[in-house]
Amino acid sequence: MGYLVAASLSEALDALGRPDAAVIAGGTDWFPAQGSRPLKGDLVDITRVPGLRGITQDAGGWRIGGATTWTDLIRADLPPAFDGIKAAAREVGSIQIQNAGTVAGNLCNASPAADGVPPLLTLGAVVELASTRGIRRMGLSEFLKGPRQTARMPGEVLTALIIPDLPVGAQGTFLKLGARHYLVISIAMVAALVTLDRGRIVQAAVAVGSCSATAQRLPALEADLTGRSAADVLAAGAGVILPAHLAPLAPIGDVRGSADYRMEAASTLCARALHMAIEQGGQSHG
Repeated sequence: MGYLVAASLSEALDALGRPDAAVIAGGTDWFPAQGSRPLKGDLVDITRVPGLRGITQDAGGWRIGGATTWTDLIRADLPPAFDGIKAAAREVGSIQIQNAGTVAGNLCNASPAADGVPPLLTLGAVVELASTRGIRRMGLSEFLKGPRQTARMPGEVLTALIIPDLPVGAQGTFLKLGARHYLVISIAMVAALVTLDRGRIVQAAVAVGSCSATAQRLPALEADLTGRSAADVLAAGAGVILPAHLAPLAPIGDVRGSADYRMEAASTLCARALHMAIEQGGQSHG
């Protein structure tokens, strides 16, 4: 077994063509997942590849490099639309994990309880994958196939997340329910992104995690919110969420909570996340 700290993307991609080669960045998910099994094949570390770490903006939106850590994201100067993913970043393990773990690694691990996925879904994130065959892009929802399953092919590296340009005034939020406040796998979590104009919701995105095989957007809820008065949504309280809105969810029961409890928690968190987004968006841009 060898350990290669790749100096360029082409070097990393060439090395990943070898049998049993695996790509790592922070390794905070990859190494624990190996358990007591002996390691085999080569490890290709991409943390030193130029251009893979950091967040940049261009005319089309934002680019989060594949080696960008959660701490990088927390510290970045980003608009309020990114408040949800920043809040999620603060929930990813301990500060030490946030310093080493990467946003891309969290996605490639593909846990149904991955904190970063719901807010990235509301942001319309697109995954960029590179290999010796070239570059391809797909929506995050298409990339995530199921628990621990993604569309990443052998030899591919997740080089970036691309966030399309967002409306001025978009406000993101994120809420997570767990058995304790810190270092916890979630029972349910919700991200919301709301854009207000003259007191009305002109755009809304809501995603729920830990309540299905992969995190899910709630298109019926988003459609019902669009065009509504923000004041009416706030006045409706928890009643803003209808059972039909939660149809994409399929929670399971486990040691952290029953399926019914997860569904009830998701409904409550959706209402709270929307209220937070409306209130914070109104304060920032009212």
